[in-house]
Amino acid sequence: MTDDYLSRIGNLIRDARKHRGWTQTQLAEVLNTSQSAVNRIEKGHQNLTLEMLARIGEALDSEIVSLGGGPVHLRVAGGRQLSGSIDVKSSKNAGVALLCASLLNKGRTTLRKVARIEEVNRLLEVLNSIGVRTTWLNDAGDLEIVPPAHLDLGSMDAEAARRTRSIIMFLGPLLHREDTFQLPYAGGCDLGTRTVEPHMAALRPFGLEVKATGGEYHAVVNRALSPGKPIVLTERGDTVTENAIMAAARHDGVTVIRNASSNYMVQDLCFYLDLLGVTIDGIGSTTLTVHGKPEIDVDVDYAPSEDPIEAMSLITAAVVTGSEITIRRAPIEFLEIELALLEEMGFDYSRSAEYLAENGRTRLVDLTTRPSKLHAPIDKIHPMPFPGLNIDNLPFFAVIAATATGQTLIHDWVYENRAIYLTDLNKLGGRVKLLDPHRVMVEGPTHFSGAEIMCPPALRPAVVTLIAMMAAKGTSVLRSVYVINRGYEELAARLNSLGAQIETFRDI
Repeated sequence: MTDDYLSRIGNLIRDARKHRGWTQTQLAEVLNTSQSAVNRIEKGHQNLTLEMLARIGEALDSEIVSLGGGPVHLRVAGGRQLSGSIDVKSSKNAGVALLCASLLNKGRTTLRKVARIEEVNRLLEVLNSIGVRTTWLNDAGDLEIVPPAHLDLGSMDAEAARRTRSIIMFLGPLLHREDTFQLPYAGGCDLGTRTVEPHMAALRPFGLEVKATGGEYHAVVNRALSPGKPIVLTERGDTVTENAIMAAARHDGVTVIRNASSNYMVQDLCFYLDLLGVTIDGIGSTTLTVHGKPEIDVDVDYAPSEDPIEAMSLITAAVVTGSEITIRRAPIEFLEIELALLEEMGFDYSRSAEYLAENGRTRLVDLTTRPSKLHAPIDKIHPMPFPGLNIDNLPFFAVIAATATGQTLIHDWVYENRAIYLTDLNKLGGRVKLLDPHRVMVEGPTHFSGAEIMCPPALRPAVVTLIAMMAAKGTSVLRSVYVINRGYEELAARLNSLGAQIETFRDI
């Protein structure tokens, strides 16, 4: 192997290890080698046999270094305008929350049009392994969930659990079903260290104590404890709020949750619990009052609302390719700040009258984009908890700003290193300057040109890179796109339906 090839392999292994949340020492222990050997491998200073590559791929459970079917790549013929109409699919984050919340219910839960993405697949593998019966009812994505009388937590699929950060949302439902239980450490996107302490603080009033040792969360529930005062969340996080709501849902009493997230997936969870007979006052606000039910046994049918992050992805694709498309079923309540900011930058679009989603609660519109000449905003772009600019939508403004005239400062204060991945736009001809791990300065307008890039290990920056490739002249390759499949269902095929030219392929 050449030195350059070894360096590329080493970088892939390093990214896969970080994606898994492991240190070099932890990987070394699994491979029965030394930390220094792993360090040499990642720096490209170590020759590798096919057997060692196979062992690393198995240890990291990563397609990046798999010798089986091989990782999936995308080849993009850029510079094409889009046209036509497309429907926004149901929310990924609502779907995974509702899968976790189904554990609160002894009855049958039927969820409509669930996104068939890798994150959902991992959770279904976990649920199936502990005795929950899940059945896809049709091609539309309707999913039936039937829990057993007793969960077999000892048989949990630990590998699947570690590949999703959503497993942390099992804590709220399980504390009502089990006095003691274990969960594997949560995984997911490589976005830096994200503490689980806010979850623990929110659940301790219900008697839950968790110790993290040996790669697992060891949970013990003290039934003598219950919330004696309002629960004040120290972090207005979406999953923290969802965990607190699910714990309160089966608490025999009234629980007040303050500084709660009112984001889209939290509202979907509340609407679902309402069908289960759990009354929640204050939905859409930062103070929730949950009237719990100790026993829930209801056959329920619920349709999660559409995904505002996917809607923003499609808006971004239209903006950077200068296209006129119609994006149907966009959840406007969760896009208004983003659209207002785009209007300030010169974005031209129209919207239909509002109508209701299938859940009867969420407000939708159809958006029609038009080619627009954008200019940089006066102020920096930064996210805030809802109703501010969505944290997951922030990365899209990097590629949008790259097409605008002037300098745009983007401040991603939530994650330790997500902003770093936005500099991948430079490989396509962008001018993105990293000021620190949280801030980038983007200068436009940019004339993107094709390049071959390794897919960032974080979901939204990965999609941002793909969208930039759609605007680039020439052909680009985005390698190892598993992370995109975690959060989007058939994204390449759906963009192709609008006129993009994106080919899926594997190495021979």
